[in-house]
Amino acid sequence: MSVKSFSPQPNDEEKIIDSALRPRQWDHYIGQERIKKNLKVMINAAKERKESPDHILLYGPAGLGKTTLALLIAQDSNTNIKITSGPVIERAGDLVAILTNLNEGDILFIDECHRLNRFVEEYLYSAMEDFKMNLILGKGPLAQSLDLKIPRFTLIGATTRLDLMSSPLRSRFGAVFQLNYYEQKELEEIIKRSAKLLNVEIEKDAIEEIAKRSRCTPRIANKLLKRVRDFAQIEGQGKITKDIADKSLNFLEIDKMGLEIADRKILETIINKFNGGPAGLQALSAATSEEKNAILDIYEPYLIQLGLIKRTHKGRNVTKLAYDHLGIKCSKEQEKLL
Repeated sequence: MSVKSFSPQPNDEEKIIDSALRPRQWDHYIGQERIKKNLKVMINAAKERKESPDHILLYGPAGLGKTTLALLIAQDSNTNIKITSGPVIERAGDLVAILTNLNEGDILFIDECHRLNRFVEEYLYSAMEDFKMNLILGKGPLAQSLDLKIPRFTLIGATTRLDLMSSPLRSRFGAVFQLNYYEQKELEEIIKRSAKLLNVEIEKDAIEEIAKRSRCTPRIANKLLKRVRDFAQIEGQGKITKDIADKSLNFLEIDKMGLEIADRKILETIINKFNGGPAGLQALSAATSEEKNAILDIYEPYLIQLGLIKRTHKGRNVTKLAYDHLGIKCSKEQEKLL
């Protein structure tokens, strides 16, 4: 299997380490068991028919392993994968260049496919269904239509915002899978495996502590492990103990529930400026100086997952758990509204 990227990727140490931690086999990919089973059935069935697997759409919050799944599908299918992202494909010509460079049976992985240009997206429809593109050459009376055949390929799309994808594009995927947040035990297994690959000694209690603060997300678990490793190298002779993990994560201002400064700011703003809610997205964005998309894509999903805020048709309300976690006393009037 060869991997080619159509978007520039910085070749720094962090990228190299992230690549080293990425699972290379199905057995090393921890979690998402239902999705893995379904994908294996799809791939094996396609192999028996000597066909390419159907187009696949993976959606869910960032950092749950969508790209890794795409790479494993390509490896299991014994084919090449070419990687790009929605914002990179700006014009129809960009899409034509990518598709015509594919070989029969290749996999095209488009990350953040909800950000595809709508005009470009329309050219993708016929490519996915009929493996051809209808191009218009020239303008006015001299314009000519050209049907361009392209090799049969499998498109794997990944998105963090399924609601922003157009219905015509979404309906052209033969299989749609939602990746869910990870359980504590799954994150512990991921951290244990990553620590072994990084050749760093780590105590069981330290693994549990890092997992608790990893926002139920493998990418964040690996990121925190690398930061804690730095502290252990300077202050703990290289071994990650419970004490080192606790001190380093507190220094990074990541609390026991995995909340960062911005998360706590959002909760405190809803409590102090909006009397516990409801707070509309526009107002909350202005009050916290956070981008609306950042609130929707990064902070809010995890806060809802933890049960710290709840969304209503009027806006966002904090819960009693949020008051308790922040150590803020809830008045009787506010408690009635929760």
